[in-house]
Parts: sequence; structure tokens; C-alpha cells
Amino acid sequence: MQPIIITSRLLLKPLASNDNGFILELVNSEGWLKYIGDRNINSLEDASVYIQKVNSNSLITYWVAKLKEANNSIGIITFIKRSYLDHYDIGFAFLPKFTNNGYAFEATKAVLSQIIQQQVHTNILAITVPENKDSIRLLEKLGFRPDNEIEVEDEKLHVYKISTGN
Repeated sequence: MQPIIITSRLLLKPLASNDNGFILELVNSEGWLKYIGDRNINSLEDASVYIQKVNSNSLITYWVAKLKEANNSIGIITFIKRSYLDHYDIGFAFLPKFTNNGYAFEATKAVLSQIIQQQVHTNILAITVPENKDSIRLLEKLGFRPDNEIEVEDEKLHVYKISTGN
């Protein structure tokens, strides 16, 4: 179980079964559908099954970003070992009304710091579709640099990389 990560404005908690309402909203948001894809999660029950699937896979970790003051869920940070990548990749997704406020940067930077402190991973990747300019800007701000381009299921993905110094 991952520890809670605290930043100046956020609490980052491991994904839990009671996050199903938030997950249902997030995976059906415009940005998720456009840049990540439809996960066919159309009910609270579907969201619960999705959460159980994520949490039962040791190669996947999700943190839910919550505003400290209101304790409401606003986004997620993911850390996943994908079969088609040599290293784990970090990802982020936030509800539309919480974008462009620095929350994704703050949350992702905090998770990256924790991962780097563990001194397990020599490189961390991030993937995005080429047209997701906001994610690319955020990755570059976090210190990621373009690494290569791959194709997965007929979709072109840009791969970014950061070396941890381990």
C-alpha cells in the first residue's frame, strides 16, 4: 500500500473502492475520452470493477489527488509498467474544472519525488498522443525529454523520459 503524499494544496491517496463515483466522472470527462480513450465505464458498478482491477495488479498504482481544504477528488496520478515499455510510466488526468491551476504539476512532481527517493527506478517514462499539447508542456516542465515514438494498437504515441540518477 502506497503512503499518502501531502503537498501544499493536495492530499494524494491510494485509489480506494469508495472512489467509484469520482472514477466514473473522470473516465467519462472530455479530456479522458479524447486523449486516453473510452474505458466503457458507464455505472458506479463498472467503476468499482475498474478500481478492483487496478488495485489487484501489482504493476499499477493510482493516487487520487484531493484538495486539502475541501477533501474532494480532482484527479489521478498513475504509475504503470506497460508490456510495451521498458520502464514504468507516470500519467495524470484531472477533472476539467481543475485543469490549468497547477494541480497536475504539483501532484505529479510529488509522486515523482517519492518514486525517485525509493531509488528503484533508473528511468521513468511518460506517454502521450502527439496532439495533447498541455500534457507535453507539463511533462517538459517536470523535466521529461522526448525519447522516441511508438505505435500501440494503431495509435501513435510520443514517449518521454526522465533519468532518476540511480
